[in-house]
Amino acid sequence: MEESDRTVEASPFADPQKYVRIPRLGEITLSPDGTRMVAGVAEVDKDGGTFVSSLWALDPNGETAARRLTRSAKGESSAAFLPEGSLLFTSARPRPPARQGVTEADPDEGGGDEAGEASDDDQPALWLLPALGGDASVVATRSGGITGVATGRDSTTIIFTALVAPGSPSTKEDSSWWKARRKQKVSATLYTGLPVRHWDSYLGPHEVHIFTIDVDPVAGCPIGTARDLTPDAAQGLHESHPVLSADGAFVMTDWMATMDGGRARREVAVINVTSGERRLLASTEDGSYEYDRPAISRDGRSAAMLRTTRSTIAEPPISDIWLCDVATGEGSAIDIGDLPYPTEVSFSPNGASLLVVADCGGHAPLFRVEIATRTVTPLTAEGAWGSPHWAPDGTAVFASRSTIGGPPRPVRLDLAAEGDLTFIDAPGAVLPAGRVEEVTAAGEDGTPIRAWLVLPDRASDTAPVPLALVIHGGPLGSWNAWHWRWNPWLLAARGWAVLLPDPALSTGYGMQMIRRGWGEWGGSPYSDLMAITDAAIERPDIDRARTAALGGSYGGYMANWIAGHTDRFAAIVTHASIWALDQFAGTTDWPAFWADEWGYPDTNPEMYEKWSPNRFADAIRTPMLVIHGEQDYRCPVSESLRLWADLTRAGVQSQFLWFANENHWIVQPGDTIVWYEAVLAFLDAHVLGKEWQRPAML
Repeated sequence: MEESDRTVEASPFADPQKYVRIPRLGEITLSPDGTRMVAGVAEVDKDGGTFVSSLWALDPNGETAARRLTRSAKGESSAAFLPEGSLLFTSARPRPPARQGVTEADPDEGGGDEAGEASDDDQPALWLLPALGGDASVVATRSGGITGVATGRDSTTIIFTALVAPGSPSTKEDSSWWKARRKQKVSATLYTGLPVRHWDSYLGPHEVHIFTIDVDPVAGCPIGTARDLTPDAAQGLHESHPVLSADGAFVMTDWMATMDGGRARREVAVINVTSGERRLLASTEDGSYEYDRPAISRDGRSAAMLRTTRSTIAEPPISDIWLCDVATGEGSAIDIGDLPYPTEVSFSPNGASLLVVADCGGHAPLFRVEIATRTVTPLTAEGAWGSPHWAPDGTAVFASRSTIGGPPRPVRLDLAAEGDLTFIDAPGAVLPAGRVEEVTAAGEDGTPIRAWLVLPDRASDTAPVPLALVIHGGPLGSWNAWHWRWNPWLLAARGWAVLLPDPALSTGYGMQMIRRGWGEWGGSPYSDLMAITDAAIERPDIDRARTAALGGSYGGYMANWIAGHTDRFAAIVTHASIWALDQFAGTTDWPAFWADEWGYPDTNPEMYEKWSPNRFADAIRTPMLVIHGEQDYRCPVSESLRLWADLTRAGVQSQFLWFANENHWIVQPGDTIVWYEAVLAFLDAHVLGKEWQRPAML
């Protein structure tokens, strides 16, 4: 069934309160025999204050309706199947009194004893849901909480990741450490080097470790005691992606290794599950290449992973696929053409080909790469594909697929039937009213520029609608998928057209598109945005006199840059932005990362002087809404505080919307609602000429 064949339900996009209640599909997981599929689905809790994820059973054949498997106030995530069909997942749901030999901290040493004190029982544990149904049982716990699980398709040996005390403590020592910090409310961390924080959290003092244990799926309990495979992990496994070989013999994981000057590199290691011996499989001592997201062939002999060059002032990073022998580490790169940023890779069941997801021309399609010949074949043309899984016989691929016009949905792609697509029932298949078209233009150097244009049904030659230019972050990125965060359909439901362009620095258009903007953030990207906006407002269904510009992260940088270089827009919304490059360079979570691209303010001052938006503050005349989350460590809130101070001093009409508990994104339902209400009220007042109305919750 195609998306266009579905009946469009009453649109919830006109009301942010209803919008946040649309169920949101997460990653899908396929059982080893291909007969069962599970997906995480996030929904607003009964109080409307947070999103809670539950697990749903989906029909891989696309014939029966989705069925909810788990229900708890704390939610469930990280689903993984055992060979006979039992389902493992993590959850902080209440644990049963009897713990059936579960591997855990000494109950006499863990837990909180006083009212209001956090305890071990508040942390996520590892649960097992029997294949034939019944109550879930606890398989493993840790005092710091379990964060993920992975299985091998032919083995009952599993691995899980957990937060542990620094160093290599025993289970009892680990439990005592957590209990003491919680009881005394210690929040301090002592650092001896960079990095200190990442995105929205400070690193440490706890560490992420990988544990292994055998599981009896019939009894629903562990066999023996969990063993720590990475006692010396330190911060190396932060944001890692460990996978287990099919036979459960070894773990493969990406690993962060620190370097001089606050730099780090990612390498891939292999860990023997029996002995705990670890060896590097892919690494460069100088960090000239970084290796990420490994995959293992079913026979355990080959590995594939993403490989990326380290950026420099002169050259952007380039990614490809690295294929190597697990035993020797010998390998070679697979070139998938002028698509420099693959995002996912996996082996076919027979190991003869790879399945790759990569940005391409406003989409993120699937590609098949024959390993022997290096032949690259597109399997899909449209949509953004994620978490792909091969059918056991290799005749089909299961994945989630979204478009600009529709949220993620699970699908089955039949490879033997000329790519027939079957949509699988799952919660959240709500389509917005309106249409999506493409707009094209030429950059100043003649380079083709393209954009998606979201239009409300009411837009016509006789009834032109206002236009909102929305700029993507990154800056290496693309408008090619559904966005719950920056969703154009809430504006479209209010009668706006929304332009989603891919200017210079966007991925999916070849390296030349990226090189055009490398080292000049306000150069070609800015002129491309102006060119595509010019093309859009030439349409008779667009009201060229009523336009606004919005952006977050790098898009916020560009919104600030636009404010200082043109007054063509009636209003500008800048979220999680960068205002002063020299300030940003020392306060962002990874200073050395940006130094690779820009140099430091004292070694390459021309970059900072030429491309910092704050240098053009005196030219700003456009009303601005400045938005930032306090816990944003990638683009720290100090950027918006300084911008707000400069706008106030200059007398620019402006507002500052601050979120105490949000990060680089606005993720909680209540905050999402007021974000949209504040943005819509600001645009109504400054673009549409309506009286400004303060949102009720603000």
